[in-house]
Amino acid sequence: MAAIEPLSDAKIIDSWRKNASPWTTAVQHDQIDSRRLVTNRAIVNAVLSLAPEAVLDIGCGEGWLARALHEEGPRVIGVDAVPELVVEASRRGGGDFRVVSYEEIAGGKLQVSVDLAVANFALIGKEAVDALIRQLPKLLTPNGYLVVQTLHPVVACGDQPYRDGWRAGTWTGFSTEFTDPAPWYFRTLESWVALFVTSGLRIVELLEPVHPVTGKPASVIFIAQVSG
Repeated sequence: MAAIEPLSDAKIIDSWRKNASPWTTAVQHDQIDSRRLVTNRAIVNAVLSLAPEAVLDIGCGEGWLARALHEEGPRVIGVDAVPELVVEASRRGGGDFRVVSYEEIAGGKLQVSVDLAVANFALIGKEAVDALIRQLPKLLTPNGYLVVQTLHPVVACGDQPYRDGWRAGTWTGFSTEFTDPAPWYFRTLESWVALFVTSGLRIVELLEPVHPVTGKPASVIFIAQVSG
């Protein structure tokens, strides 16, 4: 078996499969301060503000967001490439959960029609994410929405140059149960916007949830709509 390239989409999935159990524990026990204090509520509010009837939760993980949305009324389909996480999501309920990779979605395997797709800190790769975003307008109803919450590029850039590129991951701040952190692909704000626009989406709102302790943006939320 060929070795997995350390800075690649394949390595991201490999890492998340290894860390499915500690991640489930961290999410279900509110061990991630930024999520508990600001970003969880921010993404739920952003989605519900658009009053969707059917939602596609991309990179749903153990399903917390699907459950939170389902409690407010929308029908939710959750997809993730990690079987262990999908099993946990299905066990806890609140949606129709399926094991589907981003590459499979890009290839047309997922046959659904929803009025909103959401990705919450789930678009951390490069080629797989590019192809996924280009495919999403085909899964959305006319005038449908894509809501993406991700690390704020200005804050997440740190001391490194502000330009697109792969970066090594870290589990700093997480429990010692986590191992082999996933790499991630850094994108500037300009690059994010360009990806949406070239995929047939237009940005209708940009939100910057502020962390109540640090006073800095905890994330950025893009709300994009199918154009034309």
